[in-house]
Amino acid sequence: MNAPFQPAPEPGHPRIVNGLSVDVEDWFQVGAFENVIARGEWDSIKTRVEDNVYRVIDLFAEADVSATFFTLGWVAKRHPNMIRRIVDAGHEIASHGYDHARVFTFTRPEFAEDIRKAREILEDCAGVKVTGYRAPSFSIDQRTPWAFAELAEQGYAYSSSVAPVVHDHYGWPEAPRFAFRPLPWSSMIELPVTTAMLGGRRVAAGGGGFFRVLPYAFSRWAIRQVNRTEGRPAVFYFHPWEVDPDQPRVAHAPLRSRFRHYTGLTKMAGKLNDLVHEFRWGRMDVIAHREAARAGELEPLELTPETVT
Repeated sequence: MNAPFQPAPEPGHPRIVNGLSVDVEDWFQVGAFENVIARGEWDSIKTRVEDNVYRVIDLFAEADVSATFFTLGWVAKRHPNMIRRIVDAGHEIASHGYDHARVFTFTRPEFAEDIRKAREILEDCAGVKVTGYRAPSFSIDQRTPWAFAELAEQGYAYSSSVAPVVHDHYGWPEAPRFAFRPLPWSSMIELPVTTAMLGGRRVAAGGGGFFRVLPYAFSRWAIRQVNRTEGRPAVFYFHPWEVDPDQPRVAHAPLRSRFRHYTGLTKMAGKLNDLVHEFRWGRMDVIAHREAARAGELEPLELTPETVT
């Protein structure tokens, strides 16, 4: 078998280390099915997440890359051995909340309990401190700026919960495209999922369904734009169920939801293999630490104490 193609860095363009992340949730816990598969049914459904996570770990090991696994507390509680295997493989465990409820469905006290509960489970399983958080479906937006204050108060070092684009399920288009400090009184860093500029408009380019549905060349172009033109790291994500083309089909889900969820599953593992070999990748906590070191250059988000209480 031929070795994967790894382009040499161009003069003046050192290969930037990008943030690689996995949102660990099972196939039936996704936003696309939230109105057709109730949370009360979850315990009766056979999980597939553990086998899929092990496939991802093996793929990363072959490419010699480290990543962050943003994991639901619900999943960790049922698969503690999987959590320890992630950590033993050198990856970061971070929080994805408890059961994939979007942040804007909570009051602040409810959100505080959700992230506390999830973190406690993850740390008990992993035996390491959890310092990162990603909101389900990138659901920190202009409606929930108080979420940043709660994360900071609970001691999180970084969040990766903002999609700075217009989207029908999520998005905060006014937010900065790259790392920012959401609270002027806190050192916590937000690492938004990657967007690229096309025709003067921001376009989503950080993974997930966009990566599955669109040609690989689009993601290559977008990451190169971010690395070479902007000189910044990309933030990429996907889910373990996306490498599982044999997962059950939910025939009664809306057509649009089925298209979003099932398109490109058979090609996903191959595209990921190309991606992890073509670019440099690292854990999100490492990216956050490096971005925090340039805090004076980061674009501010105009929040005041009054708007986050």
